[in-house]
Amino acid sequence: MASSISTKPFFTPSRTDSLSSFLSPNSNLRSLSSVYLRPRFPKKQLHIRAAGSTYGNHFRVTTYGESHGGGVGCVIDGCPPRIPLSEADMQEDLDRRRPGQSRITTPRKETDTCKIFSGVSEGVTTGTPIHVFVPNTDQRGNDYSEMSLAYRPSHADATYDMKYGVRSVQGGGRSSARETIGRVASGAVAKKILKNFAGTEILAYVSQVHKIILPEDLIDHETLTLDQIESNIVRCPDPEYAEKMISAIDAVRVKGDSVGGVVTCIVRNCPRGLGSPVFDKLEAELAKAAMSLPATKGFQFGSGFAGTFLTGSEHNDEFYIDQNGKMRTRTNRSGGIQGGISNGEIINMRIGFKPTSTITKKQSTVTRDKKETELIARGRHDPCVVPRAVPMVEAMVALVLVDQLMAQYAQCNLFPANFDLQESLSAKLETEEVPF
Repeated sequence: MASSISTKPFFTPSRTDSLSSFLSPNSNLRSLSSVYLRPRFPKKQLHIRAAGSTYGNHFRVTTYGESHGGGVGCVIDGCPPRIPLSEADMQEDLDRRRPGQSRITTPRKETDTCKIFSGVSEGVTTGTPIHVFVPNTDQRGNDYSEMSLAYRPSHADATYDMKYGVRSVQGGGRSSARETIGRVASGAVAKKILKNFAGTEILAYVSQVHKIILPEDLIDHETLTLDQIESNIVRCPDPEYAEKMISAIDAVRVKGDSVGGVVTCIVRNCPRGLGSPVFDKLEAELAKAAMSLPATKGFQFGSGFAGTFLTGSEHNDEFYIDQNGKMRTRTNRSGGIQGGISNGEIINMRIGFKPTSTITKKQSTVTRDKKETELIARGRHDPCVVPRAVPMVEAMVALVLVDQLMAQYAQCNLFPANFDLQESLSAKLETEEVPF
């Protein structure tokens, strides 16, 4: 990094005298690499795990890499063995996520071609950790020279410095959306498990761009297909509203500005019983996963905030028995989840994304040495993130559900189920069959 990084002393005055030259405001952190700094801990140490790069308890995914490093990827631990898996299974969703796919996305050109390095042998998973790697091939570090000195408004630049005292400037480092490559790759594996085991389908689409809002009654969630979603570059399944959304993005793109939007995600054929009471409710896990994506600002499921305008008699989903003898609900304001547990109806949620922080319009900001200045950001960035966020949302929902599926199987299907009240988790198993 060309510019020096200012730091504040992190020793007590009695400890700093001998290191004052290293800790002066104009020093470079590289000069500290040769100094062994041994912190003092109390005799009884409290270890806190705070890395933040791993999700899941049973199906565990750790992502790694930065925007302008050698590459990005993930390690998947806990994947069941004997599942047919290849790079092609992941590449389809990675292609939907990759940059440079249309004029309304970032022009950065990356093929995002993935490679499986471990955990798969002779075309099937082995049950051991799966390592997936995607190289970075189109970095332009010089585009970020101004941002090494001044913070981008509403970006993670300033808070990364506040937390770590150092950051990777080029491309935003770990805060870049390229980190989501590992999520999408692992999410593709999760989607395959859910589809093959329970017939579960996860579909997301763009339902709002800026002030263009797709009316909910225009989309039939029972019959919605991936082809409908992928029929246009904004990933809105209604052609008329898709054109309006594309125009809205084009209008700000040419001005060097950006807009936000909303991604709607649905889950069909979700097994009943996923999720746990109190702290691990299914909607809480989904909210955490979705809100961990870059640029997210809001999460709703079912009736969401609109439900606050209804009375209980208006909002309640009444039960009935369908033609197959199954208990169903006549409406679905609960969004497929009641009491934090899936009820078998379609799960639906909406995730709000803010306008992209990095824009080429002049903005007021401050420098790393706390001087007010103006910044015109360079680099290649999405004028609206929601078209590429669609596969990211699907991936995070899949990671939640496969983890919850494995938890439910381990706890509640270890012994024969109570089939007077419960159903088989798998769409392919007889109701009396409990596989081991």
